[in-house]
Amino acid sequence: MHVSPLSVYARIFAALLVLTGVTVFVAYHDLGPFNDVVALTIAVTKMTLVALFFMHAKYSTRLTKIVIVSGFAWLVLLLAFTLSDYLTRGWLGVAGK
Repeated sequence: MHVSPLSVYARIFAALLVLTGVTVFVAYHDLGPFNDVVALTIAVTKMTLVALFFMHAKYSTRLTKIVIVSGFAWLVLLLAFTLSDYLTRGWLGVAGK
């Protein structure tokens, strides 16, 4: 089992605090169509830091890494199917007209 020094956890915690501050800053500014992109990029970055360091996925076995990657692949698949349904609804027309 790998034991990371306390300084690594302190740096990751500081990075998470900075990213949270950036999230709040971006929330109060209109970036047009980039609002969602910036918010999701920050969220994915924070999620990656937490998974790699605080959940110790960086130093885990291959099986654990495969489980984590397959979970994200499943999430992408579910989002793709949901978006494909949502994006094609305009083609059906409005009922009752």
